Amino acid sequence: MVMEIPQYGLRAYALFYSKHGSKESFSQNELEWVVGQSMKKKIFALLLNSGWIKKKTRTEYLCAEPDKIIKELLDFKINDIIKQSKKEYVFTNLSAVEIWSDYSYVQRGMEKSPYFIKVLRKDLAYWKNFFNKNNIPNYISEGSTIGEYVILIPVTNIEATEKEGLKVETLKQTLKIAKANEMYSYAYNYMRKKYGPLAS
Repeated sequence: MVMEIPQYGLRAYALFYSKHGSKESFSQNELEWVVGQSMKKKIFALLLNSGWIKKKTRTEYLCAEPDKIIKELLDFKINDIIKQSKKEYVFTNLSAVEIWSDYSYVQRGMEKSPYFIKVLRKDLAYWKNFFNKNNIPNYISEGSTIGEYVILIPVTNIEATEKEGLKVETLKQTLKIAKANEMYSYAYNYMRKKYGPLAS
């Protein structure tokens, strides 16, 4: 999974790629006279963990292709990342409609991909840190940016069910959300048909 990196990592990647491309290997010695030992280790750990370089051997590395990196920066990651969380959450609003309707209604594109997630108010600091650590832009109650981002909705208690390994608003609540907005009538009808008596 490719992640965004800070400027110092971007500069190091640009140096490696401009000198070696993606086919010629290089070692950590490349930075021997440029930065100190601890910074060198930090740069290589960052580039490896973020997917910008990969190991060829124990001591040699290769750059990932820049066009692959750019495309992967806009990949959808949140559904996988959130499964690693240790606190309660629930996909809500249009995200719940999306999940329950088997993505027959999709609110996202490469340009704009919001996720609406209820979290416990007491866990807000955890969630901000969790998404920041994974380089996912996040906002409380409202906000917007290019690509994937999370709108955190703080609540005092959470009622969730599980669908496809994700914690999501109940079907009953999701149907109310979909019914209240004419734009989601296709998803609403899809859910009513699929879940039959459960949707009543």
